[in-house]
Amino acid sequence: MTDPGVEIFSSLTEAQLCDARLFERGLFIAESSKVIDVALDAGCEPYALITEERHLDGIAAKVAARVGDIPIYVGEPETLKALTGFPMVRCVMCAMRRPALPSVGEVLKDAHRIVVIDSVTNTTNIGAIFRSAIALGVDAVLLTRTTCDPLNRRAVRVSMGTVFQAPWTWMDAPISSLHEYGFRTAAMALTDQSIPLDTPVLKTVDRLALVMGTEGDGLPQETISEADYVVRIPMKHNVDSLNVAAAAAVAFWELRK
Repeated sequence: MTDPGVEIFSSLTEAQLCDARLFERGLFIAESSKVIDVALDAGCEPYALITEERHLDGIAAKVAARVGDIPIYVGEPETLKALTGFPMVRCVMCAMRRPALPSVGEVLKDAHRIVVIDSVTNTTNIGAIFRSAIALGVDAVLLTRTTCDPLNRRAVRVSMGTVFQAPWTWMDAPISSLHEYGFRTAAMALTDQSIPLDTPVLKTVDRLALVMGTEGDGLPQETISEADYVVRIPMKHNVDSLNVAAAAAVAFWELRK
């Protein structure tokens, strides 16, 4: 396929998911009719659609009816696989314009439970954390600049579109700056000073920010030292930690407001 404009989809091999050109052009990719519907419901603006020709009268028909007057590219499965670099198992993809992000203050205005994601670079984990956040009552998500993009194709897909429902933005200030918004911080880390997740005092905090780091290195020592609480999930059988997405889900449930 060599139609003008289709090149945006040809940039999406697994090795190019975070290609800077996607940021410069202000686009992201939503994959599957369900995820595209959630994005459209959230006000995201469609740019171009691609699908197998056989789906235009089936799975993709509803999406095509919603996206308005934009280019719609169709092709056979092998052609689309060669173009995108992967099989289109979700039948339809939509390139969309990236929405303007709110400020930290706007995101936190009415929030009581938030999560700060620090340096998590696995896109599957990011998508899973967003999905758990929406499902388990987290009001907002902040991400450090060393964290991968929540609008990465895989992160969007794993989140099932919840990246469009959760208020989120990038955080450039230190974690301690959340005190200015009335939040106390709880760093998830294994230290001699960490307290169990079910410690009663944690549930009494009106505005609480849960800080999650990478599975390997964990949170920086400076972040841990500045936190109001250092928290661990009690575990048995000498298991010392969980996958960060699993740990986030446990913490969200336990500390829900």
